[in-house]
Amino acid sequence: MSTGNGPDGTPSKDTRVTSIVQSALYRDGRHTASPGSLAETFRRLREAPDGMAWIGLQRPSEAELHSLAAEFDLHELAVEDALEAHQRPKLERYGDTLFVVLRAARYLDAPEEVDFGELHVFVGRDFVITVRHGAAPDLSAVRRRMEEDPDLLALGPEAVLYAILDAVVDGYAPVVAGVQNDIDEIETEVFRGDPEVSRRIYELSREMVEFQRATRPLVGMLHALMAGFAKYGTDEELQRYLRDVADHVTHTSERVDGFRQALTEILTVNATLVTQQQNAEMRALAEAGFEQNEEIKKISSWAAILFAPTLVGTIYGMNFETMPELHWAAGYPFAILLMGVVCTSLYVIFKKRDWL
Repeated sequence: MSTGNGPDGTPSKDTRVTSIVQSALYRDGRHTASPGSLAETFRRLREAPDGMAWIGLQRPSEAELHSLAAEFDLHELAVEDALEAHQRPKLERYGDTLFVVLRAARYLDAPEEVDFGELHVFVGRDFVITVRHGAAPDLSAVRRRMEEDPDLLALGPEAVLYAILDAVVDGYAPVVAGVQNDIDEIETEVFRGDPEVSRRIYELSREMVEFQRATRPLVGMLHALMAGFAKYGTDEELQRYLRDVADHVTHTSERVDGFRQALTEILTVNATLVTQQQNAEMRALAEAGFEQNEEIKKISSWAAILFAPTLVGTIYGMNFETMPELHWAAGYPFAILLMGVVCTSLYVIFKKRDWL
């Protein structure tokens, strides 16, 4: 919550906590007063019926909005929407009052993410009320632009609405550039095999879904608004300005759709590369296991070959006098021959089975 501002833009002496960011009165496109409270704004506007009030609020209380609703005859459904954020972009007409919901966006360089804000705008015959939920957009620049162009501001509340729309749409350009840069970095990380890239793709995809929700409805909204401007005889120059904003919105919406498609394709490519890498690792493990198995076969074969003479020698090395063939003259050469035959037979068998 901010305190009310004085004519020079500095905080007023009223130290009560309020949601008023700026309250100003205009006449013939020129700034005439900056009341410090809603009550004073209402009083001065009644004293100057040919003037226009521009009231900026940030997260107002229910009492403040109901006070505005009573003074400017705002529809209760629009007031209810303005009290809560998380509304979809839309354009509603309640009698002589337009109610517009916009989703602003800004790109945060440090965390490399998109921050979304919400702006509700009431536009009447002699007033514009903006209700912000979030940091974006910065309407002080819009106010300065309009005050520096009295001829445009003299066109009335519709001109202020155009300027707000233009600022919101212009704010999408840095976001588009930042996202494009992120996608380029992600493509590099994908082919570099960065293990964290999947999480980054997922997070950026979620932001693009939000970005689509902010930009896609604007295309239809602006066409409806242009039709209304033509129907109610709004200044032709202002209609041209609005058509330019509509062109920018269409271009941005197409870029965002392209980003979502690109991220989907990148995610598919990343999944393919991850699968290929996993298959390569599994193949390498299988090959290592096969080589290890071959080595085990060789070791087992030689162990079996060497076990045969060891067995014969161990039996005849026992100290028993009654063992068969113990005193046989041909016993030693027979034992040697037996060892050779067994070892040779085992070698031939293992060789045929490719164990050796």
